[in-house]
Amino acid sequence: MAETKYNKAIKRLEEIIEKIENEEIDVDELSEKVKEAVELITTCKERIEKAEMEVKRVVDDLGEEGEKK
Repeated sequence: MAETKYNKAIKRLEEIIEKIENEEIDVDELSEKVKEAVELITTCKERIEKAEMEVKRVVDDLGEEGEKK
């Protein structure tokens, strides 16, 4: 489920970036879209950090099991 939210956030970021690059967003909308992009980046960063911690925990657990043998 978290992956789906991450993927949706990335897709939405790509859409915003494309609109900005293609100058499809007027000045009045730009501030709103930048704020949305910052929120999406924060969400993605949190998901990545959580995944890193989970991977580290699994690797640490594997290392501990190997030491017990």
